[in-house]
Order: sequence, then structure tokens, then C-alpha cells
Amino acid sequence: MLFDPPLVAATLKRRYKRFLFDATLETGEEITGFCPNTGSMRGLTAPGSRIFLSDHAGSSRKYRYGFEMIEADGTLVGVNTALPNHLAREAIALGLADDLAAYPTVQTERRYGENSRIDLLLSSPNRADCYVEVKNVHFIRRAGLAEFPDSVTARGAKHLDEMARLIENGKRAAMLYIIQREDCEALSICEDLDPAYGRAFRAARSAGVEAFAVKCRVSPQGIVPITSVPVR
Repeated sequence: MLFDPPLVAATLKRRYKRFLFDATLETGEEITGFCPNTGSMRGLTAPGSRIFLSDHAGSSRKYRYGFEMIEADGTLVGVNTALPNHLAREAIALGLADDLAAYPTVQTERRYGENSRIDLLLSSPNRADCYVEVKNVHFIRRAGLAEFPDSVTARGAKHLDEMARLIENGKRAAMLYIIQREDCEALSICEDLDPAYGRAFRAARSAGVEAFAVKCRVSPQGIVPITSVPVR
């Protein structure tokens, strides 16, 4: 996925109210922009950090600039949670998620379970439908190990329970964790921050839900899925 127009460099002043951030452009202009990530962004909001912004000049958006990535721990990290579904489709097409590329039909945002929508529904005439739930990952505490989640996610645990029920009904179900940073060799479930998600993940895996993780190369030019990493 390439950025067009190119991203704009800036220095982060603060991120607040979940949706907003203040920054200073390289021209010295002070701006307020939109943060497309409502999560905790743990470790990714330090004032003074170099960040990169999408520029929506000429659009009807309230805020011209969108927060796309930040320099942290010596690498660039993507923070836009609207991108992982697109990146997941790219990763699947590249063969980075087991055999999921073998499904010829891909649908998005299909209803399932109890008032839920599956991110990707893969279909093939000669095999069971595969339901793929995509999660964005950008949290690291130990070198080389990405972790999910970075805060409590009751919604995430609910999705795991519903995925397990899909298996009981003869469907195929898979979690696909998209890691928007390159400095990791594995992904781990962060049970100390969200024990309920950890329990739901283990139960789902025992029921037959698959789990894949793909890390991305992140640059101001674009974000590209590059390789799969093991899920611990």
C-alpha cells in the first residue's frame, strides 16, 4: 500500500481525546489533526516524537492532517487502524497467511454471530467458508516480540468466542494479526494486560480457530506486508 500524496513529516506535541493530536510541521506551523486510532497507543504518543501525516488538503474533512506513523524504539510504526484490513488482503494475496490465498472470493464486513461483522469472508466452491478476523498490532515491550492487545478489549474477546462457534458449525475461522512495524520476530498474546482476552484466545485455538501474524515494512512511502511470524 503506497501513500499518494506523500506523507508530511512533523513533531508530535500531544495526542488527546483519542481522536486528536497537536503537532508542529517542518515549516514551523502548529496544527491539530485527526488520529485514526481510538486505542491506547501505548508507547506511541511521546511528545517530541517524529511523526508522519497524511495530507487531505482540498477534502471536506474537518482536519486536514491524519496521523499515520511515528518513530519509536528506533523504527517506524503505523498507527492507522483503518489500514489493517487492506494490508490483510495484500498479505493473503502474497501467500503470507498459510493457504488463505487459495480462496477465490473475498467479501468484507459480512454479518455473523451476535451483531458482529467479520472483516474478511473467504469463499471457494469446494471448501468451507473461512471467516477472517483482522487485528492491528503495534505494541512492543521486549525486543523482537510484538504483543496484542495493548489494553483490555472486551470486543476482541467476544469475537474470539464467536469464531469458536463458527468452528462448531463447520466453518473455518482464522485470526490474522497485522503488525505495523518491522522490528519483531514473533507475536505473543498479552495476557497480563488483558487476562480475559488471553483465556478467550486459548479457548478459540483449542476449538480450532487458526492464528496467523504478518509483519509489515513501514516507511513514509508506504506500508507493505513482508513476512509471516509465529504466534506464541
